[in-house]
Amino acid sequence: MSLLPTLEEQIFRARADLRMGLAVAIDGWIAASVETLRPDRLAAICALGTPVLAVTARRAETLKAHAYDGDLARIEIPKDAGLTWLRDVADPSADMMSPLKGPFRTLRGGDTAPHLAAIALAKSAQLLPAMLMVEVPAPEGMPRLPAATVLDTLAAESILHPVAAARLPLESSVRSRLHIFRPEDGGIEHYAVEIGEPDRDATPLVRLHSACFTGDVLGSLKCDCGPQLHTALATMGELGEGVLLYLNQEGRGIGLANKMRAYALQNQGFDTVEANHRLGFEDDERDFRIGAEILREMGIKRVRLMTNNPRKVAMLQSHGIEVVERVPLILPTNRFNQGYLATKAEKSGHLL
Repeated sequence: MSLLPTLEEQIFRARADLRMGLAVAIDGWIAASVETLRPDRLAAICALGTPVLAVTARRAETLKAHAYDGDLARIEIPKDAGLTWLRDVADPSADMMSPLKGPFRTLRGGDTAPHLAAIALAKSAQLLPAMLMVEVPAPEGMPRLPAATVLDTLAAESILHPVAAARLPLESSVRSRLHIFRPEDGGIEHYAVEIGEPDRDATPLVRLHSACFTGDVLGSLKCDCGPQLHTALATMGELGEGVLLYLNQEGRGIGLANKMRAYALQNQGFDTVEANHRLGFEDDERDFRIGAEILREMGIKRVRLMTNNPRKVAMLQSHGIEVVERVPLILPTNRFNQGYLATKAEKSGHLL
Protein backbone atom coordinates (compact mmCIF):
# COMPACT_ATOMS: atom_id res chain seq x y z
CA MET A 1 0.00 0.00 0.00
CA SER A 2 1.34 3.42 -0.96
CA LEU A 3 1.83 5.99 1.79
CA LEU A 4 0.98 8.77 -0.62
CA PRO A 5 -2.62 10.04 -0.72
CA THR A 6 -4.90 8.78 -3.45
CA LEU A 7 -6.55 11.23 -5.83
CA GLU A 8 -9.77 11.13 -3.80
CA GLU A 9 -7.82 11.80 -0.61
CA GLN A 10 -6.08 14.73 -2.29
CA ILE A 11 -9.51 16.15 -3.16
CA PHE A 12 -10.68 15.88 0.44
CA ARG A 13 -7.39 17.37 1.63
CA ALA A 14 -7.98 20.33 -0.70
CA ARG A 15 -10.92 21.40 1.48
CA ALA A 16 -8.56 21.92 4.41
CA ASP A 17 -6.10 23.76 2.17
CA LEU A 18 -8.80 26.23 1.10
CA ARG A 19 -9.83 26.84 4.71
CA MET A 20 -6.18 27.69 5.52
CA GLY A 21 -5.98 30.15 2.65
CA LEU A 22 -3.95 27.94 0.31
CA ALA A 23 -4.60 27.60 -3.40
CA VAL A 24 -5.44 24.35 -5.19
CA ALA A 25 -4.92 23.28 -8.78
CA ILE A 26 -7.94 22.09 -10.79
CA ASP A 27 -7.20 21.02 -14.35
CA GLY A 28 -5.24 23.97 -15.81
CA TRP A 29 -6.37 26.49 -13.21
CA ILE A 30 -5.21 27.73 -9.81
CA ALA A 31 -8.11 28.41 -7.42
CA ALA A 32 -8.26 30.05 -4.00
CA SER A 33 -11.07 30.95 -1.62
CA VAL A 34 -11.81 34.68 -1.51
CA GLU A 35 -12.87 34.31 2.13
CA THR A 36 -9.52 32.98 3.39
CA LEU A 37 -7.12 34.45 0.82
CA ARG A 38 -4.20 36.52 2.16
CA PRO A 39 -2.99 39.69 0.41
CA ASP A 40 0.40 38.18 -0.44
CA ARG A 41 -1.19 35.12 -2.03
CA LEU A 42 -3.62 37.34 -3.92
CA ALA A 43 -0.66 39.22 -5.37
CA ALA A 44 1.07 35.95 -6.25
CA ILE A 45 -2.01 34.63 -8.05
CA CYS A 46 -2.59 37.86 -9.95
CA ALA A 47 1.06 37.82 -11.08
CA LEU A 48 0.44 34.50 -12.85
CA GLY A 49 -2.18 35.81 -15.29
CA THR A 50 -5.58 37.42 -15.58
CA PRO A 51 -7.77 36.15 -12.72
CA VAL A 52 -11.55 35.79 -12.67
CA LEU A 53 -14.00 35.51 -9.80
CA ALA A 54 -16.22 32.42 -9.89
CA VAL A 55 -19.52 32.73 -7.99
CA THR A 56 -22.78 30.84 -8.05
CA ALA A 57 -25.74 31.96 -10.11
CA ARG A 58 -27.56 32.65 -6.82
CA ARG A 59 -24.95 35.21 -5.79
CA ALA A 60 -24.73 36.59 -9.33
CA GLU A 61 -28.47 37.26 -9.30
CA THR A 62 -28.10 39.42 -6.21
CA LEU A 63 -25.19 41.28 -7.82
CA LYS A 64 -27.19 41.81 -11.05
CA ALA A 65 -24.43 39.96 -12.91
CA HIS A 66 -25.27 37.70 -15.85
CA ALA A 67 -24.77 33.99 -15.22
CA TYR A 68 -24.17 32.62 -18.70
CA ASP A 69 -23.10 29.20 -17.48
CA GLY A 70 -26.14 27.82 -15.69
CA ASP A 71 -25.30 27.60 -11.99
CA LEU A 72 -22.12 29.62 -12.41
CA ALA A 73 -20.99 33.16 -13.20
CA ARG A 74 -17.40 34.14 -14.02
CA ILE A 75 -16.85 37.80 -13.18
CA GLU A 76 -14.03 39.81 -14.73
CA ILE A 77 -11.94 41.49 -12.03
CA PRO A 78 -11.01 45.18 -12.49
CA LYS A 79 -7.27 45.80 -12.64
CA ASP A 80 -7.33 48.03 -9.57
CA ALA A 81 -9.44 45.59 -7.49
CA GLY A 82 -7.93 44.32 -4.28
CA LEU A 83 -8.92 41.90 -1.57
CA THR A 84 -11.52 44.29 -0.13
CA TRP A 85 -13.32 44.47 -3.49
CA LEU A 86 -13.26 40.69 -3.86
CA ARG A 87 -14.66 40.12 -0.39
CA ASP A 88 -17.32 42.79 -0.84
CA VAL A 89 -18.50 40.97 -3.96
CA ALA A 90 -18.33 37.57 -2.28
CA ASP A 91 -19.96 38.47 1.06
CA PRO A 92 -23.50 39.92 0.99
CA SER A 93 -23.06 41.49 4.42
CA ALA A 94 -21.42 44.36 2.52
CA ASP A 95 -24.30 44.79 0.07
CA MET A 96 -26.04 47.48 2.10
CA MET A 97 -22.81 49.35 2.95
CA SER A 98 -21.52 49.43 -0.63
CA PRO A 99 -24.50 48.66 -2.87
CA LEU A 100 -23.02 50.04 -6.12
CA LYS A 101 -20.37 47.43 -6.94
CA GLY A 102 -21.11 46.92 -10.61
CA PRO A 103 -21.71 46.93 -13.40
CA PHE A 104 -20.06 43.54 -13.75
CA ARG A 105 -18.75 41.93 -16.89
CA THR A 106 -19.14 38.18 -16.92
CA LEU A 107 -17.59 35.67 -19.27
CA ARG A 108 -19.34 33.17 -21.48
CA GLY A 109 -18.20 30.10 -23.40
CA GLY A 110 -15.26 27.80 -22.78
CA ASP A 111 -14.80 25.00 -20.26
CA THR A 112 -16.43 25.81 -16.93
CA ALA A 113 -15.81 22.47 -15.21
CA PRO A 114 -12.80 23.79 -13.21
CA HIS A 115 -14.87 26.71 -11.91
CA LEU A 116 -17.79 24.46 -10.96
CA ALA A 117 -15.37 22.10 -9.20
CA ALA A 118 -13.80 25.02 -7.31
CA ILE A 119 -17.23 26.23 -6.13
CA ALA A 120 -18.13 22.68 -5.05
CA LEU A 121 -14.92 22.49 -3.02
CA ALA A 122 -15.68 25.82 -1.35
CA LYS A 123 -19.15 24.64 -0.37
CA SER A 124 -17.75 21.35 0.88
CA ALA A 125 -15.34 23.34 3.06
CA GLN A 126 -18.28 25.48 4.32
CA LEU A 127 -16.69 28.61 2.87
CA LEU A 128 -18.43 31.32 0.90
CA PRO A 129 -18.86 29.97 -2.66
CA ALA A 130 -16.61 32.58 -4.28
CA MET A 131 -13.31 31.49 -5.82
CA LEU A 132 -10.47 33.51 -7.32
CA MET A 133 -9.14 31.62 -10.33
CA VAL A 134 -6.38 32.04 -12.88
CA GLU A 135 -5.60 29.80 -15.84
CA VAL A 136 -2.01 28.64 -15.42
CA PRO A 137 -0.21 25.30 -15.00
CA ALA A 138 0.13 24.15 -11.41
CA PRO A 139 3.48 24.83 -9.73
CA GLU A 140 5.76 21.87 -9.17
CA GLY A 141 4.63 19.82 -6.18
CA MET A 142 1.01 21.04 -6.17
CA PRO A 143 -1.44 18.17 -6.77
CA ARG A 144 -3.41 18.56 -10.00
CA LEU A 145 -7.06 17.71 -9.41
CA PRO A 146 -9.18 16.73 -12.44
CA ALA A 147 -12.36 18.83 -12.37
CA ALA A 148 -14.63 15.93 -13.36
CA THR A 149 -13.23 13.76 -10.57
CA VAL A 150 -13.64 16.57 -8.04
CA LEU A 151 -17.31 16.98 -8.97
CA ASP A 152 -17.98 13.23 -8.96
CA THR A 153 -16.17 12.68 -5.67
CA LEU A 154 -17.94 15.49 -3.82
CA ALA A 155 -21.32 14.41 -5.18
CA ALA A 156 -20.86 10.77 -4.16
CA GLU A 157 -22.49 9.35 -1.06
CA SER A 158 -20.29 9.50 2.03
CA ILE A 159 -18.95 6.24 3.38
CA LEU A 160 -19.36 6.07 7.15
CA HIS A 161 -17.94 3.65 9.69
CA PRO A 162 -18.97 3.08 13.31
CA VAL A 163 -15.99 3.93 15.54
CA ALA A 164 -17.30 3.89 19.13
CA ALA A 165 -20.44 3.40 21.21
CA ALA A 166 -21.21 3.45 24.93
CA ARG A 167 -24.09 3.62 27.36
CA LEU A 168 -25.06 7.22 28.13
CA PRO A 169 -27.92 7.84 30.58
CA LEU A 170 -30.03 10.82 29.51
CA GLU A 171 -32.78 12.85 31.17
CA SER A 172 -35.18 11.41 28.62
CA SER A 173 -34.06 7.81 29.19
CA VAL A 174 -31.36 6.24 31.32
CA ARG A 175 -31.34 3.28 28.91
CA SER A 176 -29.52 5.03 26.07
CA ARG A 177 -26.41 4.52 23.95
CA LEU A 178 -24.45 7.01 21.89
CA HIS A 179 -22.93 5.76 18.61
CA ILE A 180 -20.24 7.69 16.71
CA PHE A 181 -19.91 7.36 12.91
CA ARG A 182 -16.87 8.69 11.07
CA PRO A 183 -16.82 9.45 7.32
CA GLU A 184 -13.92 8.19 5.21
CA ASP A 185 -13.50 11.61 3.61
CA GLY A 186 -12.07 13.18 6.75
CA GLY A 187 -15.23 15.17 7.39
CA ILE A 188 -16.94 15.76 10.71
CA GLU A 189 -18.44 12.81 12.60
CA HIS A 190 -22.16 12.13 12.98
CA TYR A 191 -24.00 10.56 15.92
CA ALA A 192 -26.85 8.18 16.68
CA VAL A 193 -28.66 8.27 20.01
CA GLU A 194 -30.27 4.89 20.63
CA ILE A 195 -33.03 4.90 23.23
CA GLY A 196 -33.76 1.50 24.78
CA GLU A 197 -33.30 -1.50 22.47
CA PRO A 198 -35.21 -0.79 19.25
CA ASP A 199 -36.31 -3.93 17.43
CA ARG A 200 -34.45 -3.98 14.11
CA ASP A 201 -37.16 -6.15 12.59
CA ALA A 202 -39.95 -3.78 13.61
CA THR A 203 -40.48 -0.08 12.79
CA PRO A 204 -38.72 2.04 15.43
CA LEU A 205 -39.40 5.73 15.81
CA VAL A 206 -36.55 7.62 14.13
CA ARG A 207 -35.66 11.28 13.80
CA LEU A 208 -33.01 12.85 11.55
CA HIS A 209 -31.92 15.98 13.42
CA SER A 210 -29.42 18.41 11.90
CA ALA A 211 -27.03 20.07 14.34
CA CYS A 212 -28.03 23.54 15.48
CA PHE A 213 -25.58 25.03 17.96
CA THR A 214 -27.68 28.14 18.46
CA GLY A 215 -30.92 26.25 19.08
CA ASP A 216 -29.78 22.96 20.62
CA VAL A 217 -27.11 24.41 22.93
CA LEU A 218 -27.88 28.10 23.42
CA GLY A 219 -31.68 27.86 23.34
CA SER A 220 -32.12 30.30 20.45
CA LEU A 221 -35.68 31.50 19.90
CA LYS A 222 -35.08 32.16 16.17
CA CYS A 223 -35.74 28.51 15.25
CA ASP A 224 -37.55 25.45 16.59
CA CYS A 225 -34.51 23.14 16.56
CA GLY A 226 -33.89 22.92 20.30
CA PRO A 227 -37.51 22.14 21.19
CA GLN A 228 -37.68 19.61 18.35
CA LEU A 229 -34.56 17.85 19.62
CA HIS A 230 -35.74 17.63 23.21
CA THR A 231 -39.33 16.72 22.29
CA ALA A 232 -38.12 13.90 20.04
CA LEU A 233 -35.88 12.47 22.77
CA ALA A 234 -38.64 12.81 25.36
CA THR A 235 -41.12 11.03 23.09
CA MET A 236 -38.69 8.18 22.49
CA GLY A 237 -38.05 7.99 26.23
CA GLU A 238 -41.78 7.65 26.90
CA LEU A 239 -42.05 4.91 24.27
CA GLY A 240 -39.02 3.16 25.70
CA GLU A 241 -37.23 3.00 22.35
CA GLY A 242 -36.19 5.01 19.32
CA VAL A 243 -33.21 6.34 17.38
CA LEU A 244 -32.25 9.98 16.95
CA LEU A 245 -29.61 10.67 14.31
CA TYR A 246 -27.67 13.85 15.07
CA LEU A 247 -26.17 14.94 11.74
CA ASN A 248 -23.48 17.61 11.87
CA GLN A 249 -24.87 19.74 9.05
CA GLU A 250 -25.20 23.09 10.79
CA GLY A 251 -27.22 25.80 9.10
CA ARG A 252 -28.82 23.49 6.54
CA GLY A 253 -25.36 22.35 5.53
CA ILE A 254 -23.64 25.73 5.09
CA GLY A 255 -21.84 25.79 8.45
CA LEU A 256 -22.17 27.98 11.52
CA ALA A 257 -20.18 30.94 10.14
CA ASN A 258 -22.36 31.18 7.04
CA LYS A 259 -25.44 30.62 9.18
CA MET A 260 -24.48 33.71 11.18
CA ARG A 261 -24.05 35.60 7.91
CA ALA A 262 -27.55 34.44 6.98
CA TYR A 263 -28.86 35.62 10.36
CA ALA A 264 -27.32 39.04 9.76
CA LEU A 265 -29.13 39.19 6.41
CA GLN A 266 -32.38 38.12 8.09
CA ASN A 267 -31.96 41.06 10.45
CA GLN A 268 -31.99 43.24 7.31
CA GLY A 269 -35.40 41.81 6.33
CA PHE A 270 -34.61 38.78 4.18
CA ASP A 271 -36.17 35.42 4.96
CA THR A 272 -34.20 32.20 5.44
CA VAL A 273 -34.26 31.15 1.78
CA GLU A 274 -33.49 34.65 0.48
CA ALA A 275 -30.54 34.95 2.85
CA ASN A 276 -29.09 31.63 1.67
CA HIS A 277 -29.45 32.71 -1.95
CA ARG A 278 -27.72 36.04 -1.33
CA LEU A 279 -24.82 34.13 0.20
CA GLY A 280 -24.62 32.01 -2.95
CA PHE A 281 -26.11 28.82 -1.51
CA GLU A 282 -29.21 26.85 -2.35
CA ASP A 283 -32.21 26.71 0.00
CA ASP A 284 -30.85 23.59 1.66
CA GLU A 285 -27.34 22.18 1.20
CA ARG A 286 -27.75 19.19 3.52
CA ASP A 287 -27.10 15.59 2.47
CA PHE A 288 -29.70 13.36 4.09
CA ARG A 289 -28.17 10.28 2.47
CA ILE A 290 -25.94 10.25 5.55
CA GLY A 291 -28.99 9.37 7.65
CA ALA A 292 -29.91 6.47 5.40
CA GLU A 293 -26.38 5.07 5.59
CA ILE A 294 -26.28 5.25 9.39
CA LEU A 295 -29.62 3.43 9.63
CA ARG A 296 -28.33 0.71 7.31
CA GLU A 297 -25.18 0.40 9.44
CA MET A 298 -27.41 -0.03 12.50
CA GLY A 299 -29.45 -2.73 10.76
CA ILE A 300 -32.63 -0.63 10.58
CA LYS A 301 -34.60 -0.96 7.33
CA ARG A 302 -38.14 0.19 8.24
CA VAL A 303 -38.95 3.27 10.32
CA ARG A 304 -41.61 5.58 11.63
CA LEU A 305 -40.01 8.92 10.80
CA MET A 306 -40.58 11.89 13.09
CA THR A 307 -40.43 14.87 10.75
CA ASN A 308 -42.35 17.72 9.14
CA ASN A 309 -40.09 17.64 6.09
CA PRO A 310 -41.33 15.49 3.17
CA ARG A 311 -37.87 15.67 1.63
CA LYS A 312 -36.49 13.50 4.44
CA VAL A 313 -39.18 10.89 3.78
CA ALA A 314 -38.46 10.84 0.05
CA MET A 315 -34.70 10.63 0.61
CA LEU A 316 -34.92 7.68 2.97
CA GLN A 317 -37.34 5.89 0.67
CA SER A 318 -35.06 6.42 -2.34
CA HIS A 319 -32.09 4.97 -0.44
CA GLY A 320 -33.64 1.75 0.73
CA ILE A 321 -35.20 2.75 4.06
CA GLU A 322 -38.95 2.14 4.14
CA VAL A 323 -40.89 4.89 5.88
CA VAL A 324 -44.11 3.25 7.06
CA GLU A 325 -45.38 6.39 8.81
CA ARG A 326 -44.54 10.07 9.05
CA VAL A 327 -44.93 11.25 12.63
CA PRO A 328 -45.46 15.05 12.82
CA LEU A 329 -43.42 17.15 15.22
CA ILE A 330 -45.47 20.34 15.64
CA LEU A 331 -44.48 22.67 18.47
CA PRO A 332 -45.64 26.08 19.71
CA THR A 333 -44.21 29.13 17.99
CA ASN A 334 -42.89 32.35 19.47
CA ARG A 335 -42.65 35.90 18.13
CA PHE A 336 -39.02 35.36 17.05
CA ASN A 337 -39.52 32.22 14.93
CA GLN A 338 -42.94 32.75 13.36
CA GLY A 339 -41.47 34.12 10.14
CA TYR A 340 -38.86 31.34 10.01
CA LEU A 341 -41.53 28.66 10.33
CA ALA A 342 -43.77 30.36 7.77
CA THR A 343 -40.88 30.32 5.28
CA LYS A 344 -40.31 26.64 6.03
CA ALA A 345 -43.91 25.93 5.09
CA GLU A 346 -44.22 28.27 2.11
CA LYS A 347 -40.83 27.81 0.43
CA SER A 348 -39.43 24.53 1.74
CA GLY A 349 -42.61 22.45 1.78
CA HIS A 350 -42.60 21.61 5.49
CA LEU A 351 -45.94 20.36 6.78
CA LEU A 352 -46.61 22.70 9.69
